[in-house]
Amino acid sequence: MVRGKVEMKRIQNATSRQVTFSKRRNGVMKKAYELSVLCDAEIAVIIFSQKGRLYEFSSSSMQKTIDRYREYAKETLMNNNAFEVEQRMKQLKEEAANMTKKIEILEISKRKLMGQGIGSCSMNELQEIDNQLERSLKNIRMRKSQLFKDEIQRLRDRGKLLLEENARLSEKCGLRPRQAPLEPQATQTRSAQAQQKEMGNCSHGIQNSDVETDLLIGLPNICWS
Repeated sequence: MVRGKVEMKRIQNATSRQVTFSKRRNGVMKKAYELSVLCDAEIAVIIFSQKGRLYEFSSSSMQKTIDRYREYAKETLMNNNAFEVEQRMKQLKEEAANMTKKIEILEISKRKLMGQGIGSCSMNELQEIDNQLERSLKNIRMRKSQLFKDEIQRLRDRGKLLLEENARLSEKCGLRPRQAPLEPQATQTRSAQAQQKEMGNCSHGIQNSDVETDLLIGLPNICWS
C-alpha cells in the first residue's frame, strides 16, 4: 500500500515547537557524528534557533570545512560559467553558419535577378524569376503612382492656399471686393469664358462698323474748272 505524501507545516504551539526543535537538533547532530565516524567523512553542521542561538558540529575544524566549501563553490561556479560560455560560443557559431548560408542563398538569388548565372536554371526556375520580377515591377509602379498622386495633391493644396492669400491681400489693399477664392480649375474656366466673350464682342463690332467694302474700278471723277 502506497502512503500519501505527508504535508509538513510550522508547529503553531510555541512549547511543542521548542520540544520538537530540541529533539530533531539532537538527532541531526547524532547522525552527523555517526556519519563522520563510520564513513570517515568531513562534516560540518550549523544550526540557528528561532531566537538566534547557535548550535554547531564539526568532525574536524569548522573554519577549515567552511574554507574548503568556499573553494569548492568557487571552482564549481567557474566551471559552470566556463560551460555556459562554451555552450554560448557553440550556439553563436551555429547561428553564424546559418546566417552565412542564408547570405549565400540571397547572393545567388540576387545574381539571378540581375540576369547573371542563369545558364544552369531550369524552366521552372526561370519562370519563378520572371514572376518575381513582375511582382517587383508592379509594386514599384504602384508606389510611383502613389507618390505622383501625393505630389499633385500637395501642389493643389499649395495653390489653393496661395489663391486665398492673394484674395486676402487684394482685399486688404482695396483692389477688389472680397469674394470667395476660386479653385485653379474654376479660374481657368472663367478665363476661357471671358476670352471667348471678348472675341465675340470684337466680331460683332467689326460687323456693325461703317466701313466701305465696295470695290471701284475706273478713273476717279475729276471736276475741271
